[in-house]
Amino acid sequence: MENINSLNILVTGGDGFIGSHLVEALLNEGHKVRALNYYNSFNFWGWLEDIKHPNLEIVSGDVRDYNYCQKITEGIDIVYHLAALIAIPYSYHAPDSYIDTNIKGTSNICLASQKNHVKRIIHTSTSEVYGTAKYVPINEEHPLQPQSPYSASKIGADAMAMSYYNAFNIPLVIARPFNTYGPRQSARAIIPTIITQLANGKKEIKLGDLTPTRDLNFVKDTCKGFMELGKAGENVIGQVVNIGSNFEVTMKDVFDIINEIMGTKAEVITDQERIRPEKSEVFRLWCDNKKINKLTGFLPDYNLKTGLEETVTWFTNPTNLSKYKSDIYNV
Repeated sequence: MENINSLNILVTGGDGFIGSHLVEALLNEGHKVRALNYYNSFNFWGWLEDIKHPNLEIVSGDVRDYNYCQKITEGIDIVYHLAALIAIPYSYHAPDSYIDTNIKGTSNICLASQKNHVKRIIHTSTSEVYGTAKYVPINEEHPLQPQSPYSASKIGADAMAMSYYNAFNIPLVIARPFNTYGPRQSARAIIPTIITQLANGKKEIKLGDLTPTRDLNFVKDTCKGFMELGKAGENVIGQVVNIGSNFEVTMKDVFDIINEIMGTKAEVITDQERIRPEKSEVFRLWCDNKKINKLTGFLPDYNLKTGLEETVTWFTNPTNLSKYKSDIYNV
């Protein structure tokens, strides 16, 4: 993309885990960033609270409102659309919310971006749309399998975004990151769950099924992938692109590595509340990242051990640890 210096960029979901890291990375590159925070009456900005920068504008609203989406996309060069409901267990209880936020919200952002002539829209998908791997590594041609209401809503959101590309020729890229971890991640995810329980002195760690494999990516690498797709030439437009490490690991191995890093000898207790319904569990995810490498030259900077070490350091900081309730199972 030409003239990549000091662009006006909108990050929806900027108050979240990946979004806040992306906001920081974009600011560090010299861009002006408008970060969308989910509206609340406390005027609380989530993980954006600690980010102070003269080029950061924080706005509060809701992607489910089209008029608001039209307002916040005015004067924007690139939209990184990350706003979504993402917790899989909660999607079993509240599927309507996922349809409204993930599908309708994506439609609103795409239509507003078209009306305001945004130069590039990076829509965030997820590896969950693939379901349990039918072959590995998983490339972008792998069949889509809706194994949870969450994954179904993201399949719908991807389809909605692509429909705007086909119908209105919006400058769309669908970024499909595999499992991301790192500082600020919600305790609903397994890595923060393990670390926070260990850091609070637990000797028996409550977890779900440890046999599934995942392609784990440190959050700074995921953000790097997003930004490479924002900078790339026009050949990325209309493409679905995986972001991943091309490496799979079992959740049991992840537990063992964290145990080693933290110098603990805890054991696992299977918590039935954390077990997904059998047909809903995604048992294997392993990213084929050849396409993003070919299109942008992207390769991860972090291996699993170094990424986990940095993650453990952040979570075990008492200030950060105090923000998490390790005794409560987050759905």
